[in-house]
Amino acid sequence: MIHFFFETDPNFSTSHDFKVSNILANDLLNVYLEDELNKLDMRDLSNGKSQVEPKGKMAWTDSKVALIELMYALHARGVFNHGRADLKEISKCLEDTFGVDLGQYHRTFLEIRIRKTGRTKFLDSLHESLIRRMDEADEK
Repeated sequence: MIHFFFETDPNFSTSHDFKVSNILANDLLNVYLEDELNKLDMRDLSNGKSQVEPKGKMAWTDSKVALIELMYALHARGVFNHGRADLKEISKCLEDTFGVDLGQYHRTFLEIRIRKTGRTKFLDSLHESLIRRMDEADEK
């Protein structure tokens, strides 16, 4: 066992200060290393970005038709992967995220296209809701 001068110096420390400090330092090092390992475990190896686990699963509570309308709008705008994501990838992402089976979304889109009263009902309602919220925030 290696003895250090300050371990035996009564003016510097008590008889077990050095040993206790080593134990505490090892505990802190253990906590740090476990945190770093957890961060590595949560990394998505395909793109190197960390994945943050949501506190609770988000559930889509509106209609599937509304989600499909939103999906097609996002695809048309090219907001995923710089416009290179196809509908199948986007639908899979939305299905996984919200726990919804979109089924035959192509057929639903055809039905959306032939609507008599407003082809973009859901998007129009989103627009109105956002404008109303902004107006209410301006009034406060």
